[in-house]
Amino acid sequence: MAPANPSAAPKSQPSGATGVLVLADGTILWGVGYGASGAAVGEICFNTSMTGYQEILTDPSYAGQIVTFTFPHIGNVGANPEDMERGVHGALGAITRELPTQPSNFRSVQTLPEWMTEQGVIGLAGIDTRALTRRIRDAGAPNGVIAHSPDGKFDIDELLAMARNWAGLEGMDLAKAVSRTDTGDWTGGAWTLGHGYASEEGGERPHVVAIDYGAKDNIFRNLVKAGARVTVVPATASLDEVLGHKPAGVFLSNGPGDPAATGDYAVPVIQGLLERNVPIFGICLGHQMLGIAAGAKTVKMHQGHRGANHPVQRAEDGVVEITSMNHGFAVDAATLPAGVVETHKSLFDGSNCGIAITGKNAFSVQYHPEASPGPQDSFYLFEKFVGQLGKD
Repeated sequence: MAPANPSAAPKSQPSGATGVLVLADGTILWGVGYGASGAAVGEICFNTSMTGYQEILTDPSYAGQIVTFTFPHIGNVGANPEDMERGVHGALGAITRELPTQPSNFRSVQTLPEWMTEQGVIGLAGIDTRALTRRIRDAGAPNGVIAHSPDGKFDIDELLAMARNWAGLEGMDLAKAVSRTDTGDWTGGAWTLGHGYASEEGGERPHVVAIDYGAKDNIFRNLVKAGARVTVVPATASLDEVLGHKPAGVFLSNGPGDPAATGDYAVPVIQGLLERNVPIFGICLGHQMLGIAAGAKTVKMHQGHRGANHPVQRAEDGVVEITSMNHGFAVDAATLPAGVVETHKSLFDGSNCGIAITGKNAFSVQYHPEASPGPQDSFYLFEKFVGQLGKD
């Protein structure tokens, strides 16, 4: 089946179509379904990464979203349990140019479609993903429904109603849905080929309490690698609950949804930590939470940043880091109050990518220094945070 192009999508269902993407504006893109059957409604975004599809699909920050992969060949190395970022749902679906091929990698234990079926993630192939990406780039991320039916039967009117009735991500708090609900210690370190995940080394380690708004596990592994002892608490943990662990520092994780909505319960906790001069490091949604707590505002981006090749410039010395990103909201640099310094900015569009609060050991970045997937230019941030704990 030829790839479905958004600018020339067929009105009627072509022969052999077992999958479909229905956008809220009435656009219908037919293709071949794989992975889980059913239908899911969310925001359609795109990711430019060439590798790491399993980590992307299990990143909780993708809750409420359907990922269009710009790289045409997705699934070539199969799937394995070590490359899971979380055991909860991340992305609702995957849109690809080609059907996944049989895997060719010694680490593979199953095909990507088999893994997606188990995870409840819907796949749709045969789409002109470059054309869809250009549409998102020019018109913004649309709401839509991805559906897969092996028998090729769809109720398009019902799917269109789903797409049009979905409220969208603005105003939506999704952190509670993907956060851990209990408190526990994290022990696993970074992964290396042939050795798997490292164990936490003994000895005295500064205690970091990580607030889980939808964290990727590799963040915790990198905190351990940098020398921390980590305790993970739910997104809704109170200030007293966080302080009860007597943390040397607090980490604010990534996560999905509108930061302003999550801020209703998260910001007062962060402000309490700032008042007590507790060291803080935030990533992605955690960066946005720190920004709001400091007095800034966040905005919904036109298309967002998602990929493993985003250049970010460091203000203090002009160094450019190539980073991994996944966010559809951003801290509005124009609203940063006095005493909050912009430390990083995107070289794609100039949007804010980092802040530090003057007089406090509190800083954050919009991008993902833990990668998975992506470059590791920014691991130094974990070392910076953990290395300062316990110091005046």
